[in-house]
Amino acid sequence: MSGSHRRVPRRSLRLLSLLAAMALGVATAPVHASPSIPPAPRDAAAAAAQVGPQIVDIDAKLGYQSAIGAGTGIVIDGGGVVLTNNHVVAGATDLTARSIGTGQTYPATVIGYDRQHDIAVLQLAGGGLPVANIGNSDSISVGEPVVSLGNAGGAGGAPSVEPGRISALNQTVSANDALTGSTETLNGLIQVDANIRPGDSGGPTVNSANQVIGMNTAASQNYHLGRGQGFAIPINEAMAIAGQIRSGGGSPTVHIGPTAFLGVGVNDAPGGAIVRQVIPGGPAAGAGISPGDVITAINGQPVNSATALTNILDQHHPGDSVNVGLGGRDANVTLAGGPPG
Repeated sequence: MSGSHRRVPRRSLRLLSLLAAMALGVATAPVHASPSIPPAPRDAAAAAAQVGPQIVDIDAKLGYQSAIGAGTGIVIDGGGVVLTNNHVVAGATDLTARSIGTGQTYPATVIGYDRQHDIAVLQLAGGGLPVANIGNSDSISVGEPVVSLGNAGGAGGAPSVEPGRISALNQTVSANDALTGSTETLNGLIQVDANIRPGDSGGPTVNSANQVIGMNTAASQNYHLGRGQGFAIPINEAMAIAGQIRSGGGSPTVHIGPTAFLGVGVNDAPGGAIVRQVIPGGPAAGAGISPGDVITAINGQPVNSATALTNILDQHHPGDSVNVGLGGRDANVTLAGGPPG
């Protein structure tokens, strides 16, 4: 049995949703039951009062798509360090974040991101922010009541709150990005019956002690029909990746610092990634790459899909020179700086 899901999108002028399909048959790993699980759903208002000041509303301008987006972030350091989803900031040419706790709006920059695990860490130009109480996602149980908070609809202001319960653990969601053509699979997700909605991405799911045990990342495609099923990244995993990013430790999945920009939009094609859009004035345009070209390699490393191209470029930085294989010809390109994710 399978279902159709989509990544919780940023609110935008142009729909930038990620379509996904969940593997419902994924086995659930054993977890330790908590003897203190309350018998009824959480008081959402009480959770909002305590947890709300610890989150930020994120606004993203997507200059190359002539669009805007909105999401949520979790404050993990009072010095302005914020945890969010990579897909909240992906493609952003300008980022700001409004702290619910201070009421102030701050410019934000991306420290680094892990596209494969949908994690990004931001640095806000400000300090003195209330910090989230981070829990232990290894000790959660199916049936445990939770509350998911966020910036539903991208409206900002008082956080949206949705009470629910953990309905499954160790779930897998496969997603396809309709904008970039890349695909990804998120594993080990917490499934909740809270009605996570657009704009809630990057927000916290908290337990009965108002501790963050997950970060919202996906909602079922029929969320608008009533109470939906949402998904959250376990906070232990998210914080481990955030720690790696903050330490400056890049890896095959973690990119630190500014993003290398080739200046193309691509889709999967037999034997490579077909160029469907070339950004005017960008590196690819300057090298003579055109729509319809099929990228087959970067520096001799095979490109067999849009995702492969994205992953290879994630290992580069602005200023790097690369050789782009185009089937019957090559193009030498100096990568520019571009939007994250």
